[in-house]
Amino acid sequence: MTLDGSLTVALPVSAAFRLFTALGEREWVDGWDPQFPAPVTDDAEAGTVFVTAHGGQDVTWIVVDRDGDRRIRYARVAAGRDAGTIEVRLSPAGSHTRVDVTYSLTALTPEGDHWLTDFEAHYPAMMRSWESAIAKSLA
Repeated sequence: MTLDGSLTVALPVSAAFRLFTALGEREWVDGWDPQFPAPVTDDAEAGTVFVTAHGGQDVTWIVVDRDGDRRIRYARVAAGRDAGTIEVRLSPAGSHTRVDVTYSLTALTPEGDHWLTDFEAHYPAMMRSWESAIAKSLA
């Protein structure tokens, strides 16, 4: 399943990028606490691995690649549930930044299939909640 969404951030691209890195998301995602199994100097460097726990599910993330402050792509595995990639693309929108987010996920189990169905149904609302949470964190 591939899901596309977008949001706007009231920052220029160069400043908005950090909000979509492992450590930067701490600024606006309640409970986001990535753990790094190995020390990192740049949490957006290709090959960086981190683990999150959300809703009782451990998720392993790997930074696949990055194009400066314009694009970052993650591989993500929620063991026994789903796996795939998340791509975040940033582009100028006046003095703001347009952020396009693409989740490409595959269920690993029947339970994962049910989870993905629910995730798809709530994806547009999730994008709106991201935009609101980021705006609130910047206020």
